[in-house]
Amino acid sequence: MDKELHDQITSILNDVDDMTIATQRADGFPQATTVTFVNDGLTLYFFTPEKAQKTTNIDKNNKVSLTINRPYKKWDEIEGLSMGGIATFVDGPEEKEKIGGLLFKKFPNLASYIPAYDESDIAYIRVDPKVISVLDYKKGFGHNELVEV
Repeated sequence: MDKELHDQITSILNDVDDMTIATQRADGFPQATTVTFVNDGLTLYFFTPEKAQKTTNIDKNNKVSLTINRPYKKWDEIEGLSMGGIATFVDGPEEKEKIGGLLFKKFPNLASYIPAYDESDIAYIRVDPKVISVLDYKKGFGHNELVEV
C-alpha cells in the first residue's frame, strides 16, 4: 500500500469515533452493531460487555466485517472504510492497559462512565484487518481502492 493511501486510512481511523461491526450469529444471520473504537495504526480495539451477543458471535467465528465513515452531507463527500478482519479477545494486562490509554486519550470523558462497569464483565477485542476497501467519492461516484493487509 502506498503512503498516501495508508495516510488516508489512518486519518479516517484517527478522526472517526464509531464503527459498525458485523459478526455472524449462531443462526447464520449477520449481526451489525455500532461500537466506539480506538486504533493503534491499522489495528482496531473496542470493548463491550462480556455477555454481549457480539462477543458470543466472535467466540464462535472470529471473522468480522466493519465499516467506518466520515460524516457527509452530499454523496460526493463520502469517504470511509470497509474492512474484513480477524477479531481476537485481549487477555494480557499490558495490551489492556495500552487499550485503556488509547481510549482515555481519544475519549477523555470516559472516566465518568467507569464506575458503571465491573472490569471483570468487560471484553476487550482487537481487530486485525486483512482487507480494506477505501471509499472516496471525491475521486468519483463509487470510487474505491482495495488493499490487502
